[in-house]
Amino acid sequence: MRNGCLGTGVWLAVVWVAMSGGARAQGGAEREVTTEKILTKVQQTALLADIDATLKFVSKDTKLELKKPVKGVFVSREAVSKELRKRFDEDESAKRMQRSELVLKKFGLLDRSFHLGPFMLRLLTEQIAGYYDDKTRMMNLLDWVPEDQQLPVMAHELTHALQDQRVGLTGWNDQEVKGIAKSVAEDNHHIQLDETDTAREAVLEGQAMLSYGDYELKDTGKTMKDAPQIAEQIAAGAADTSSGSPVMARAPLLLQQALVFPYVEGLGFEETVLVKSGVEGAFAGTLDRPPSSTFEVLHPDLYLQHVAVPVMRLPDVHPLLSAAGFEPYDVGVMGELDVRITTELFGGRPLAVALAPNWDGGIYYAAQKKDATDKESTASLGLIYSSRWKNEDSARSFFTVYENQLGRKYSGLKRRMKDEKDESERVYSTSEGDVLLTLSGESVFIGEGFDVELARKLRDAVDGVQGKGPMMQAEERGPRMPELMGGLVGWMGSMGMMRMGLR
Repeated sequence: MRNGCLGTGVWLAVVWVAMSGGARAQGGAEREVTTEKILTKVQQTALLADIDATLKFVSKDTKLELKKPVKGVFVSREAVSKELRKRFDEDESAKRMQRSELVLKKFGLLDRSFHLGPFMLRLLTEQIAGYYDDKTRMMNLLDWVPEDQQLPVMAHELTHALQDQRVGLTGWNDQEVKGIAKSVAEDNHHIQLDETDTAREAVLEGQAMLSYGDYELKDTGKTMKDAPQIAEQIAAGAADTSSGSPVMARAPLLLQQALVFPYVEGLGFEETVLVKSGVEGAFAGTLDRPPSSTFEVLHPDLYLQHVAVPVMRLPDVHPLLSAAGFEPYDVGVMGELDVRITTELFGGRPLAVALAPNWDGGIYYAAQKKDATDKESTASLGLIYSSRWKNEDSARSFFTVYENQLGRKYSGLKRRMKDEKDESERVYSTSEGDVLLTLSGESVFIGEGFDVELARKLRDAVDGVQGKGPMMQAEERGPRMPELMGGLVGWMGSMGMMRMGLR
């Protein structure tokens, strides 16, 4: 099941029509549908007959070669729900996502009592509206989506079919190493990943959003390149998670951002490349040389300039942790998107917008107590997180924001000033063990769940292997690690495209 169209089932998309001097939404902004009507067989047959013409339009629009026809089929809500549950039970990315749930809770990005799996199934079941399956090479249209929405959805999904014909999406967008790293060599194997699924998902959806926009504009003689304000309007609609979905309105900020990132930021990334490098650069070009991180997606100009991607190294922490009674659990990058969400959750959106661009690298490592009786509890985890910033003020701001939210995560929080070696440290006791925070120039280190002396040793080990300056150029392949949110973005994107992206 490949990127499809997720939708609430109660909102119709905004149909953009370019007019001289600007663009407008046909019939206003959004129309609410109060009942779900199943398309008749006659309607379905007529829509399926439009696949070839729409595919040819998208191929011409994107300059992605059409190598073979694409077949389509209509499926029911019951069939989609069954497929979602199957994917959730069997998909490797879903399994890693479920494992990451405990780390996300340890960071404070999800409440301790939140159940990620059941909530995501409710959200996706509510939202699904169509998808392209890169295993069967079949476009699946959904029989409950309103008829006037089907062709724009089709244009979006057929973009994925052409992407598949160029690069083979099954392997192209699944770069993540499977399993748990249990040695420094395996840690570094994780670090050496060829790109990240998060950034690639943004490329796929950003391109499909351009195709969607161009399809809606096709009768005007204009394209998204001619009218970039339309991309801004579409992105603004997609970013509005406050309406159109009862489940989405209740979703944690993390899930909301994971859902919209490929569409909002992916569209912005692709629009910038389109304007500066043309159609071939924005489509074939970014498929052949995709961005490697959210850093590049958020800063497309730097991607185009081949600016270095900030990368940090991980030392061999296994001997220290094993001797202390811990075993490996998870390792990855805390990327710019992760930092933006964390800062917004803890300190508000204005601070996040100002602070996140000053991120300059981050790495986390989670280990679990071997003798933990409840291995689904955050109390069983120890976590280290080391980050770099472009200036000392930004490092200090993030340090302060993170410190101030400790009381929200832990009960029994008590500062132990007598155990702090100097003014750079903060030491706390909590219901889940010691917490050590260190601010040193442009670096912030956080240790949670390890006793303070072990946390200091881990901090010194991490600091000791960091070089000065960037360690990877954006155009190089690797080294990359799975970002903290990468599993969520990649897996949720593989389930389908959000209807909010079509508002």
